[in-house]
Amino acid sequence: MGRKPAGQTRRGRTVGASIALHATLISACVIAVFPIAWITLASFKPAAQISSLNPLVSPSLDNYIRLLSTTEFLTWFWNSVSLAIFTMIIGITMSATAGYALSRFNFPGRRTLMWTFLITQMFPVSILIVPIYTIMSTLGLINTHASLVFAYCTIAVPFCTWMLKGYFDSIPQELDEAAQIDGLGPFGTFWRVILPLARPGLAVTAFYTFLTAWGEVAYASAFLNTDNRYTLAYGMQIFVPRPPSEPHWDLLTAAAVLITIPAGLVFFFAQRHLVAGLTAGSTKG
Repeated sequence: MGRKPAGQTRRGRTVGASIALHATLISACVIAVFPIAWITLASFKPAAQISSLNPLVSPSLDNYIRLLSTTEFLTWFWNSVSLAIFTMIIGITMSATAGYALSRFNFPGRRTLMWTFLITQMFPVSILIVPIYTIMSTLGLINTHASLVFAYCTIAVPFCTWMLKGYFDSIPQELDEAAQIDGLGPFGTFWRVILPLARPGLAVTAFYTFLTAWGEVAYASAFLNTDNRYTLAYGMQIFVPRPPSEPHWDLLTAAAVLITIPAGLVFFFAQRHLVAGLTAGSTKG
């Protein structure tokens, strides 16, 4: 083995290139973390000093106490959590079964269904609100959480179906054939053989569907009209009154910190599967 040229690191980069790379990565991390850190520190400041540049001015939990005791935050929090969980469960169930069918079976209308899932992703939410609102109104579901679950599934299911189809394509079909020889039917093969192997893909779709319902506000603002049914993303608008009144930054910063906890927990449990799930389907075999 020859010696490395002077001024090069073990990976073959020059010292200058290595310094520039690390400086860029550190800068990117600071830019990404700074707003989160600033909002977190601001949430512990008194309302009168919320705009102070000093990040450690009289820290206290008053903002959190006021948020939890004088607003409907806990109700909105529970509404958002329940909506996200139901959307995640229904979305994964529909996406996994549809993705497996598109991956393994050749049935009439298969290509049309695939194109339908793809084309629905091309329409912005602003166009879909009116027809979906009309459907929900006809069904008597306006101002109910069921209407939001159905609406969120229209966003999540097409994308997740395509993602899971790509993941199922990467699982050898010989496993299905071996399961059939052992006496398993299509559903038994799907449930007992394919799903355990598809955990990374399921983790990605679970994370995506959860975030779709957790942070969505357009459908919630159109379908809900009573305070006790608001979601977090929509309910927090109350903290931003119309001008000339100033936003309630003390409540907003505290709510912004608390609203990240459920999404962070879902990411924590799904993170080890995310990379594998996102790259699945790029190669087959």
